[in-house]
Amino acid sequence: MVRKAEAAPAGETVIIIDDDEAVREALEGLLESVGLQVKSYGSVQQYIDQSPAVDVGCMVLDVRLPGRSGLDFQAELARAGNSLPVIFISGHADVPMSVRAMKAGAFEFLTKPVHHQELLDAIHAAIAAHGERRNHERGLTTQRARFDTLTAREREITLMVVSGLRNKQIADDLCLSEATVKLHRGQAMRKMEARSVVELVRMVDSLMVPAAVRT
Repeated sequence: MVRKAEAAPAGETVIIIDDDEAVREALEGLLESVGLQVKSYGSVQQYIDQSPAVDVGCMVLDVRLPGRSGLDFQAELARAGNSLPVIFISGHADVPMSVRAMKAGAFEFLTKPVHHQELLDAIHAAIAAHGERRNHERGLTTQRARFDTLTAREREITLMVVSGLRNKQIADDLCLSEATVKLHRGQAMRKMEARSVVELVRMVDSLMVPAAVRT
């Protein structure tokens, strides 16, 4: 019995690429029965040629496909910087093949005949993980935009704060008054929307901005 899983966010579609039409139809019916949106294709090239205008939540790929294999397509996505989660299904899987797929970043590797609930669980987990990753990336983009609004002096003082220097040390190094350092630090926190110095440090660290090194 297939357990009703939590529906994917509106607009997210599962892409299935498998050269077996019967398998595609069966998987489409399964996914649609639990409220998932799905589109299926017989080859990687067919998928590329049709270029569906959908928000993809994850991909379910057969390993062996006509033309480009699922593994080759996964490698292409990775080289392009596409973090879309890929779930592999294969009726001819072996250990080296599955190891290669997982090392290349596959979300899951399942063997045919695929257990329906196992596939559904993997798909929902993949979509959730992809959503979290995209939210994190959007957050970093927002933080980067805020950081870029800082003046040169605000950025300089912020990096010194992140490096662990106190206001007096920063003031001495920059030949400023502590009041001026506090003013610039406060303006930086306001622009970054940081509620505390600790939060400011965490934000800047997440951007991997090199901290100022005190000489």
